[in-house]
Amino acid sequence: MTTTDIAPGGLAVRRTPWDVVLGILIVIAGLVLLGNVVIATAISVLFLGWTALFSGVVLLVGALFRLKSGGFWSAALGGAILLAVGLFMLRNPLIGALSLTLMAGAMFLASGLTRVIIAFQNTQGRWLLVFSGAISIGLGLWVMFNIGTATLTLLGTLVGIQTLLEGLTLIMIGRMRPPKTS
Repeated sequence: MTTTDIAPGGLAVRRTPWDVVLGILIVIAGLVLLGNVVIATAISVLFLGWTALFSGVVLLVGALFRLKSGGFWSAALGGAILLAVGLFMLRNPLIGALSLTLMAGAMFLASGLTRVIIAFQNTQGRWLLVFSGAISIGLGLWVMFNIGTATLTLLGTLVGIQTLLEGLTLIMIGRMRPPKTS
């Protein structure tokens, strides 16, 4: 999209000098995170733990307002599960990091296998699917067979890379804004 293209919500992609400044700050933050992946992993686990805890409390309180209108049990059960997960992650951050790393490794492995299987059913883009699937399978197997190293570094590395990419995207493209009226 160029700066004059209008997106489906009536918004235009525009980049301002503040986008570039903010993008540079986010890139720096991404590089700092990549330089301290163990600390970034710990902060990520604590952040997710607190988020799950607060979300669970909000869902439980919200369930009380649904007592007579229906949906109480599903909201209460979801809130209780989130509350328990949040408490667990805050009380045992290392085990929380291990659990999240195992889930990430399983997702890499499953998505890689899915891509490879789909590649043999489609002729269009087959080699790209096989290539990306093989990389995902390799990453998933690396996580599963190196769980000690992966637990301390994987989440922080992923957060650092995502932060870096967000900053670069903001510098290069900008943000969606209402179009300028002349």
